[in-house]
Amino acid sequence: MKVEKILSAPTTVNNVLNSDLILNTLGTPILALKNKDIIEYANGAAENFFQVNKNSLLGSNLSIIFPPDSPIYSLLDQATKIQGSVSEFDFTLENPRIGTHSISLHIFPIPEIPEVITLLIQQRSIAAKIERQFIHRDAVKAMSAMSAIMAHEVKNPLSGIRGAAQLLEKDADKNEIKLTSLIQQETDRICDLLDRMAIFRTNTELKREPINIHLILDRVQRLAKYGFASHTNITSDFDPSLPPICGNYDELIQVFLNLVKNAAEAVPAKGGNIFLQTSYQNSVRFTPSKSENDGQRKLLINIFDNGPGISTHIGENLFDPFITSKRHGKGLGLAVVAKIINDHGGIIEYENLNKGAVFRVMLPMYSIYEKSKK
Repeated sequence: MKVEKILSAPTTVNNVLNSDLILNTLGTPILALKNKDIIEYANGAAENFFQVNKNSLLGSNLSIIFPPDSPIYSLLDQATKIQGSVSEFDFTLENPRIGTHSISLHIFPIPEIPEVITLLIQQRSIAAKIERQFIHRDAVKAMSAMSAIMAHEVKNPLSGIRGAAQLLEKDADKNEIKLTSLIQQETDRICDLLDRMAIFRTNTELKREPINIHLILDRVQRLAKYGFASHTNITSDFDPSLPPICGNYDELIQVFLNLVKNAAEAVPAKGGNIFLQTSYQNSVRFTPSKSENDGQRKLLINIFDNGPGISTHIGENLFDPFITSKRHGKGLGLAVVAKIINDHGGIIEYENLNKGAVFRVMLPMYSIYEKSKK
């Protein structure tokens, strides 16, 4: 049976609706390949993207779209070998018909049809969101180095300055005491800032254990409802079948408290809604690997709110230190969140919706993290 016939099998008894009709409504190009190189199915978006009639695509070799030396063939080999999905978020497609495009590729084997692989293509705007995760990681590493330098090169001299101000205060008159007090207060303020930046240091081993993510989210909900989010309607939809993650309980509490607190501050005073959701993200894989913990991140935690969304002028640097839209904000909250998620081998991203925004956290399962450490 041809793959096209399988994909277009009826989904209703009266045959009014079939999967082919559904796939053709999607704006994302989708191909089904037999034996990794013969195009057996193409949806309408694929026709538009490649500017080739569907009848010309079906039965043709993949080389009419991707040149024979394209890296996509090694990705197809990898997906076939591991029988799992493979994604590449920085892929350049050069085709004489459509020109040059920056795209992301998602390759999914079909277990029910072993010789068939599904190929999903997304425009660069989606891939750029994933690339930002790795940029955030670089920012975290830079902050780690800067934190260590500042603690050594700045905090120690500040102690000497404060001590000198205390000595001067002994023989100072009333007006001079105001100045020495000001010096001490400012040195204390700077030292406090340095202490808060200490979380970015990476010279300590994070203690991890298998944790049910729902225990963390349940506690965060309770703390929020009886504290900073008492004015907000908080609901949730959790998948009870999710396996444990490998994490640090206290640090993950800090992460989700921060995210829910930000959501509570963003929603309107009346009619504010926050929605927490967990799900199993099937075989999310990043290629090539960016760190030892990269691999499958299958646990997805979404935090939705009906606030105004993220301002465009700070969106690109949202997780960088000292970036904030709050009048009295320090700009370290989301930077700390990104650092902790990075330490757990996960990623965090956000998206503005029609009404509100969503923060997405993806974390590896306990078994996958342990396997990556061996």
